[in-house]
Amino acid sequence: MEPERKVPSSDGDGMQRPQFGRRFLADARHVFQHNAWDHVEWTPAQEEDARRKVEEQAEEKLSVELQELYDDEASEFWNGFYKIHENRFFKDRNWLFTEFPELRGGSISHDVGASCEAGFDHTAVPKEPLKRPSVQNTFHDCSNFPGSSTTLRIMEVGCGVGNTVFPILQTNSDREVFVYCCDFSSTAVDLVKAHPDYDPKRCHAFVHDLCTNAPYPMPCRSLDIIILIFVLSSINPDKVLAAVKRLTRLLRPGGLLLFRDYGRYDMAQLRFKKGRCIADNFYARGDGTRVYFFLPGMNGLPCTVFILWT
Repeated sequence: MEPERKVPSSDGDGMQRPQFGRRFLADARHVFQHNAWDHVEWTPAQEEDARRKVEEQAEEKLSVELQELYDDEASEFWNGFYKIHENRFFKDRNWLFTEFPELRGGSISHDVGASCEAGFDHTAVPKEPLKRPSVQNTFHDCSNFPGSSTTLRIMEVGCGVGNTVFPILQTNSDREVFVYCCDFSSTAVDLVKAHPDYDPKRCHAFVHDLCTNAPYPMPCRSLDIIILIFVLSSINPDKVLAAVKRLTRLLRPGGLLLFRDYGRYDMAQLRFKKGRCIADNFYARGDGTRVYFFLPGMNGLPCTVFILWT
């Protein structure tokens, strides 16, 4: 296999992997250089085969009792996952800053109506834009909350053991960047706090369930960036839109919501056997954690895209 081609870094710190939008498969012999390619179209036969496999999986759905169990005890299943794997399962995301260069601490425009950056996926914009409801701030004193004195505030939802959080802190060590990170697994949050690079002056980790109305430890319209990486797929798809709406209340005008998740007919989906399906394209893994596979567009959130909320 030929070595992976690199592209120059925008900040002169070396060479990076090509971003999505620049990965074109010109030679089928190089298909394994990346785990994803741009503009590679399936044949009708391949797509039909995948569709048929998914339909077969859905023929045998889990019982209502088990579906309710996986929903009610979701945090406990993830606690169990992290107790077994601790910080050994996930690796730091080397693609993080090539796919989301905004996390390098660059300036974010907070002007209402700010324009999208090049490469924005306009298919991700709903026909009826999400509206921020008028809500009260979660803090009585909105001038004094963790990270209130910093100039750039980032929050990762579903932070796991910190494989995104700590690379952000390390990359922005010379900048005033404050990172909030939450997970509904208390075990995961404890592992983040136990990390040698965890510094309460620069980071605030807390337990939070994305699907509830529980308050966040910062006021509305105070965050510059919110990150969701393989998180929305882990919750009931019926709750996704409401969860995203709650999060957008925390963004400043012009703030960014960055996310990446599983796409429909991913190999991870096609490997599921009968008896693991909860609902269409929604599955329970053997350890009790769940995963949904999205379609592009707002009928299923895009697999890899960032949205500029104005």
